[in-house]
Amino acid sequence: MINKKKVLALITARAGSKGISRKNINPLAGRPLIAWTIAAARQSLYVDRLIVSSDGADIIRIAVEHGCEAPFVRPASLAREESSSMDVIEHAIASLDEHFDYLLLLQPTSPFRTAGDIDCFLNYCIENDADIAVSVSKLKKHPMYMYRIENDRLVPFLDNGNVQLRRQDMPPAYEHNGALYFAKIDHLLRERSFNTSEAMAYITEGIINLDIDTPEDWERAELIARKMSDFL
Repeated sequence: MINKKKVLALITARAGSKGISRKNINPLAGRPLIAWTIAAARQSLYVDRLIVSSDGADIIRIAVEHGCEAPFVRPASLAREESSSMDVIEHAIASLDEHFDYLLLLQPTSPFRTAGDIDCFLNYCIENDADIAVSVSKLKKHPMYMYRIENDRLVPFLDNGNVQLRRQDMPPAYEHNGALYFAKIDHLLRERSFNTSEAMAYITEGIINLDIDTPEDWERAELIARKMSDFL
């Protein structure tokens, strides 16, 4: 609970994964990937209830073994690759017999998000009376350097007037990093999106920004996790 309001933490973990087979339960440095997120959420000072939404029996079993609730099995209709994340969230909230004020959405693919990161994020959201907030990281490659190809020619995504600015002259650009999502539940159910004009940016730096999507991401995460274990 924070500011006398209840926080629901929701981990979304679909069984199907094209890039990395069984990604959500593959062992990362000896621990299932989803267990990293569960451990961080369980250590938070503010999370009142932690649940997983999944269609996978193995994911549910492993999540429960590591201390996460699995009060339902996600319907197959909400477990397709094209399924809407908002539909998944609405189903999870509607499946509970308990009222919550805030939603903290966590994805297993951000394993290096800590309880401290979660609590600082929630404090930021409450102090700024955020309706919606999303963690972001600074882009390494600015959009001004990005192009599409038309008839074998480079066409900039952003109109640069045929002038290539120096990197230090460009305004900072940011992207969602997938680590932390916050919303007032009533507001989210009305808006049905985290991508609204009032969404607040929470800038994060360091290994929290690693979002595992490809085998190369996994290799990098393994190196980081092993290095972390050397200091534990």
